[in-house]
Amino acid sequence: MSEPLHSPEAPSQRARPRRLLRLVNQREAARVSRLLRAEVVGGVIVMVAAVVGFAAANSPIADGYFALRDTRIGPEPLHLDLSVGQWASDGLLAIFFFMVGLELKREFVAGELSRFSTAIVPVAAAFGGVAVPALIYVAFTAGSPAAHGWAIPTATDIAFAVAVLGLIAPRIPPALRMFLLTLAVVDDLIAISIIAVFYTAGVQLLPLLASLVPITVYAFIVRRFPQWFARSGWGPWLILLPIGIVAWALFHASGIHATIVGVLLAFLVPVSGAGGTQLAEVFERRFRPLSTGIAVPVFAFFAAGVASGGESRFPFDPIALGIMVGLVAGKPIGITLSTWLLTRFTRAELDESVRWRELVGVGALAGVGFTVALLVADLSFADAADADTARLAVMAGSVVAVAVAAALLVRRPRSRTR
Repeated sequence: MSEPLHSPEAPSQRARPRRLLRLVNQREAARVSRLLRAEVVGGVIVMVAAVVGFAAANSPIADGYFALRDTRIGPEPLHLDLSVGQWASDGLLAIFFFMVGLELKREFVAGELSRFSTAIVPVAAAFGGVAVPALIYVAFTAGSPAAHGWAIPTATDIAFAVAVLGLIAPRIPPALRMFLLTLAVVDDLIAISIIAVFYTAGVQLLPLLASLVPITVYAFIVRRFPQWFARSGWGPWLILLPIGIVAWALFHASGIHATIVGVLLAFLVPVSGAGGTQLAEVFERRFRPLSTGIAVPVFAFFAAGVASGGESRFPFDPIALGIMVGLVAGKPIGITLSTWLLTRFTRAELDESVRWRELVGVGALAGVGFTVALLVADLSFADAADADTARLAVMAGSVVAVAVAAALLVRRPRSRTR
C-alpha cells in the first residue's frame, strides 16, 4: 500500500498519507446503502424470531416446541432423515450462505475487496477480529475437550450487527458503515473456511466426487445463459434450484457441512456478462427476501431455543466465559489493534470523518455473533449441556456487545455555544 520512495512528485505530494475507511465512489456508496437497508430489516426479523424461540423454550409450550424441533423427516435411504432443527441449520442456512457467497463474489470482483488499497483494512481487521477471540477462548478452555469450540466467538452476524448499528447510531460516517459491512463479509469467508477445514469429521470421497457433476452442470448453464436467467422469473426455480438441491444432498452425504455448497454455487454466478448483465446482483435482489425473511429467522427460532433452567452450566463454565469475553473484548481489541498497526507502521491514517472511539465501537458491534456462531456451537459439542452453555453464552455476549457498542457509538449533541 505504500508508494515508491523516489517519486518525481513534489515533497508535499509524496508525504500525503493514504486515507483509510473512506467511500470510493457514489455508485458503490448507493449499492452499500441499499444492502444496509435490507440487512437492517433482516436483522430485526431475526431478532424477533430469536426472542420468540427463546421464549417458547422457557414457557409452558416448551415440550411442544422441543418435540417440533426434534421431529425427524426426510428419506432415510438417502441419509436425509433429519430433525426439523437440522433441516433449518443444514438446509435453510445453505440459502443464507448462498447470499453470503454472492456478496463475497461481488466484493472480490468489483467491490471494496477488488483493490488492495481499500481491501487491506477490512481484511486485516477481520483476521485480527478472528484471532484474538479465538486465543481468548483457548485461554479459558486450554487442556479440555471444550477447546474444540475455539471458533465460536470468531464470527460476526452481519444482519444483527447492521440492524443494531442502524438503530443505535443512524448518523455515523458512511465510511464506517461500509467498513463494518466489508469486515463482516471477510469475517464470513473466514468462518466458512474454518467450518470446511476444522469442523468436518470425515469425508466420503464417492458422494463428494459425484457432487462435481451437478456443480459442473450448474456452472455451465448459469454462465452460458446469464441474460436469460436474469430475465426469467421461473428459470432459476425450475432449473437451477433442483440442481442445487442435488449438489447439496451429495455434499451432505460426503460429510462436509452442506451449507458450504451454497457458497460454491454462488461463486459460480457471473458478476457481469454479455450486455452488462449482472446476474449475481439480480439473484441477490431476488433471493434475499427468502434468506432474510424465512431461512435465517427459522434457523434463529430453533437455535435460540435453550431452556435457561436446563442442563447448561451458564455463566461460569469456561466455555461460557471464553465465548462471552471473546465476543465482548476480543472482537474490538483484535479489530482496533489491527487497524492501529496499519496507521502506525504505514503512511496511512483514518479518514477525517472517523473517530477512533467510533472505530472501537464498530469493533464492539462486530462482537454480535449469532447465526454462524450458533452453527459452530452446534458443530463443536456433542454433549447437550455444552451446546446449551455455548448457545446461551453467544446470546448473552451479543447483548453485552451491543451495550458496549451503543456506549461508544451514540453521538452526543454538540453544544451550540463555545
